[in-house]
Amino acid sequence: MAGNMPTIELKKVTKRYRFERRQYEAVSQIDLTIRQGEFLFVVGSSGAGKSTLLKLIAGQVRADAGVVLLDGSDVAPLPLIPSVRIRRAVGYVAQEPRLIHRRTIYDNLYMAAQAGGLNREKDAMERIYKALSIVGMRGVERQFPGELSIGQSRRVELARALVNSPPILVLDELTANLDEDNIWDMLHVLSELNRMGTTVVIQHEGGYATQYS
Repeated sequence: MAGNMPTIELKKVTKRYRFERRQYEAVSQIDLTIRQGEFLFVVGSSGAGKSTLLKLIAGQVRADAGVVLLDGSDVAPLPLIPSVRIRRAVGYVAQEPRLIHRRTIYDNLYMAAQAGGLNREKDAMERIYKALSIVGMRGVERQFPGELSIGQSRRVELARALVNSPPILVLDELTANLDEDNIWDMLHVLSELNRMGTTVVIQHEGGYATQYS
């Protein structure tokens, strides 16, 4: 599903948050280059800033210092909303569920396609069916998120991230709360996407990063 695969660069990136009148650095002075076609696990202890790092890469938040570059261009959202270019280039799955419960699975993916600039319904429909097929969820289009299991919901979240055929996937705890079979199934899907050229950046707790690599 990947086309031209851009390189991501973080240069001296710092992100700060305020909590109870105090300021702390979630990530500090990060230098990182993610080359096209890499499969990268982001691991670390709770509170180490992993989710913040992924949000910075995906253009979901702005760095307070330093710069995040996608093929040399700043990914910082203006104003705090990823551009259509970033939505097309980066498929992002957040740690918290983002499916709209009052909309069908088809509608959820269709809105993602529109956000990525895909306005022709026929083209969007083809992309939606293809994305759902890749994650093994073809046939749930008319169901609502509340009718799905946790594992099915995470697969649909991944399908939504895939609907614009992004060359980069940034996945925050995609496999959280899944059983071992579902985790390995998900990693197999990501492995196949990576084999076809998609860059994968995933946060995952546990030993699978070591076993998988």
